[in-house]
Amino acid sequence: MLQKRYIGFLNTPFLWKKDIVSNLNPFEIVSKSDKIDISIDEKLRLGKYVERFVSFELEQYENISILAENIQIQQNKITLGELDCLLLKNNKPIHLEIIYKFYLYDSSVGTNEIEHFIGPNRKDSLKEKITKLKDKQLPLLHANACKNYLKTLHLKSEDISQQIYFKAQLFVPFSNQDIQLKTLNTDCIIGFYINKNQLVQFNNCKFYIPKKKDWLVIPHTNVAWRGFNEFEVIAKDYFEQQFSSLCWVKFKNGALKKVFLVWW
Repeated sequence: MLQKRYIGFLNTPFLWKKDIVSNLNPFEIVSKSDKIDISIDEKLRLGKYVERFVSFELEQYENISILAENIQIQQNKITLGELDCLLLKNNKPIHLEIIYKFYLYDSSVGTNEIEHFIGPNRKDSLKEKITKLKDKQLPLLHANACKNYLKTLHLKSEDISQQIYFKAQLFVPFSNQDIQLKTLNTDCIIGFYINKNQLVQFNNCKFYIPKKKDWLVIPHTNVAWRGFNEFEVIAKDYFEQQFSSLCWVKFKNGALKKVFLVWW
């Protein structure tokens, strides 16, 4: 399953190109191989799990060397934050922030494309993540508390470029799947989402509910599919808990699709 997750991760496109989003520079890389041979702690939450994938991917390049990862920056024993990764690419130092997200397009939220993308449970948003990057995570490199740490690596913050490794799976409303993105990468749209009222339209489909880390995986047929009636009972529980879940849906014609079932 690790291999399938890694391939799914590699096949997830970067969320934007060039610095068109808030002048945040994307880290550009084309993976050399889709084979992975490391062990990863299954207890890691998805974000940290993906960071291990990124490390492995970077290590395949002769012109990239990782200097440090998950660096806790502290001041008076209080943690100010964490730098995801410091690396050298072609001997030039880079501070890399790593993000992998799932966002759903809701035109009723905000007034522009960035603001329309929210988390599956409406608790977070793309705009909030970009704001956090700009106001908290990237400035941390230039904090006084970071200087002493950088000295141990013989680095100065002013010499380090900051780049964003941001991959995302985007989902659009079932009732409006023709959305064309102007700022973000349209290739990131890999499915749609449905609510309680729309579920009945899928009564001739089969369903599979992957566990969280398998949200990375590209849907395939070799899983334990559930019929509509069985799935409807599980869905009812999700609605009551106000929890949105990623599902795989198999249509009668054999087509497979990633679909978010949302409670809202």
